[in-house]
Amino acid sequence: MSWNEPGGNKKDPWSGRDQQETPPDLEEVMRTLQEKMGGWLGGGIGIGKGENPKNTLLVFLVAIPLVIWALTGIYIVDEGNRGVVTRFGKYIETTQPGPHWRLPAPFEKHAIVNVEQQRFIEVGYRTNIRQQTQQSFAKEALMLTQDENIINLSLSVQYRIKDAKAYLFNLNDPDLTLRQVTESAVRGVIGKNTMDFVLTDGRSGFADEVKYDIQKILDQYDAGIQVMAVNIKDAQPPEEVQSAFEDAIKAREDEQRLKNEAEAYANDVIPKARGAAARLMEESEGYKLRMIAKAKGEAGRFEQLLTEYQKAPEITRTRLYIDAIEEILSKTNTLLLDVKGGNNMIYLPVDKLQRLGVSAEPAKDNDSTQTFQDSPDSVVKNIRGSTVRGREGRTQ
Repeated sequence: MSWNEPGGNKKDPWSGRDQQETPPDLEEVMRTLQEKMGGWLGGGIGIGKGENPKNTLLVFLVAIPLVIWALTGIYIVDEGNRGVVTRFGKYIETTQPGPHWRLPAPFEKHAIVNVEQQRFIEVGYRTNIRQQTQQSFAKEALMLTQDENIINLSLSVQYRIKDAKAYLFNLNDPDLTLRQVTESAVRGVIGKNTMDFVLTDGRSGFADEVKYDIQKILDQYDAGIQVMAVNIKDAQPPEEVQSAFEDAIKAREDEQRLKNEAEAYANDVIPKARGAAARLMEESEGYKLRMIAKAKGEAGRFEQLLTEYQKAPEITRTRLYIDAIEEILSKTNTLLLDVKGGNNMIYLPVDKLQRLGVSAEPAKDNDSTQTFQDSPDSVVKNIRGSTVRGREGRTQ
């Protein structure tokens, strides 16, 4: 509907120009704002009609700095840190990570302490990070061992803050205290061990003992510090006797090398000897079983032979005699010839008999030739005599 149509109430763009309201009075605006500020500040401030606007401006000039001053009490604690709030120097609270507000200075202050940072101190030396150099401190490094030797020891202690309040308020200078405690603990541990032990076998072990002693003393002081590790940087004798100790170390290394070689040789020989011993044991066990079985067999055979002998003594005796003679003569160079049965010429290979050690002298009667008509006892005696003479001939 346009402005000039019926029902449009003739509200043209130019209507009412003369009836337009005048802008609000500045004094009225200031009064309204002052009343609101008075309500914020406790309702005690306000001006009525006719009051001077300069008072209102003065209120603003005072309120704005107060607001800015109050905002200075806001602080933020990052992750891994703790905020320690003090009021006129007295501890109030420890705040966790996040935004916080405290009374602005000079009423309250706060300190941010990093409790996750890995810190360290150096004892016996100092590292210059800019120049990448290290400076030795002989006053801290030189220590006396149990055997009255001097050792040059340098180490570093890695730690972190476990209690921000204790770290800030219980000790005047926590880092200096930690350095002095470390030096005291190290000297105590070194003084209970010999120099050779510290330089060789105990070098990796006494660091744990030093760490334990440091932590024990710090807990007694309630320092709020937790020791993470003690790292031995260097442990050596003083420079004046360095060459002598290097020779001793080389000799110790040679000793260890020879021990290792001896152990390797023993590890090679001992299993072989044990194997040979086990083999001999098995062989002896087998020989024992074999001899026992053989003895049992011989005993059984003789028992059977006794049974037969009891049945026919004469026949059994003759058979035993013949078997014994056969076994004995098979092991000697004696020949038995039956010359009564004929006059045949006998060929004796003398050269072969000599190589076998048989004497080439002519045999006498009943010396090396016997007949079965003789008695068994006389034949056995002659055979033994011939055997002895044959051995004597071989010896000559």
